Amino acid sequence: MNTFLNLLDKIERAKQLDFGNIFDSVLEMYKKVWLKGFLVILFVMVSAIGIAFLFELIGLSSKANYMFNDGFNLDTYTSFYYTNILYSIPQTILISTVNLAFVAAFYRICKSVDLGENATDDYLYFFKKIYFSKILMLGIIYSGIAAIAQLMLFIPYIYVYIPLAYFAIIFSSNPDLSEVEIVKASFKLGNKKWFITFGTMFVAGLLGMLGIVACGIGLLFTISIVYLPVFFIYKQVVGFNNNSEIEKIGIRDNSDY
Repeated sequence: MNTFLNLLDKIERAKQLDFGNIFDSVLEMYKKVWLKGFLVILFVMVSAIGIAFLFELIGLSSKANYMFNDGFNLDTYTSFYYTNILYSIPQTILISTVNLAFVAAFYRICKSVDLGENATDDYLYFFKKIYFSKILMLGIIYSGIAAIAQLMLFIPYIYVYIPLAYFAIIFSSNPDLSEVEIVKASFKLGNKKWFITFGTMFVAGLLGMLGIVACGIGLLFTISIVYLPVFFIYKQVVGFNNNSEIEKIGIRDNSDY
């Protein structure tokens, strides 16, 4: 059985998961990787600001402001909402690509910590040329699905956000899969474990938001906890037993960017 079919089979046969068990694991892992998570959030934030500035510079930034000078007008707001989603797609693709690369690297680091491996924290691991074309295509797919869901308004976007959250962990653990296989596996796992994923991410998000009390800057240190429920749900459903051949090549050649 190939990697993709084996992955789908494990997801299909997944047992019922315990919320408390997953959340205990999330808290224990956060204690170990909070600084690494802070660096990932910092890299993501700086990259997003840089990309937004670049688009602003070339005149292609999204239309970010909606003014209520004349009161709230539903037709005007609706027009702004849809136009802004479509207008910001190129910028969203780049931000999503960079975000996926950094978060996938974070999951790779978390895997090493979880397995007790003595590995270097390589935050740029998935920016290597062997991976980048795939991560870019995933960024395009991610942005396209998110944009379509947003155009269908709030509830569809909440629904697809959960499967989309699995893109990074499935890519990080199975970088040899094709883009289509990663998307299919993400939606299969996201649909199968939608409620427990939503619940654990929601609670983790509330805890992560506590960083606001430290003058806002504390949020950079706490919000990375929201990435960890997906990590442990994937671990319990699929596991981290096998390294792909492409990842083994990447480990042998750590300088190939």
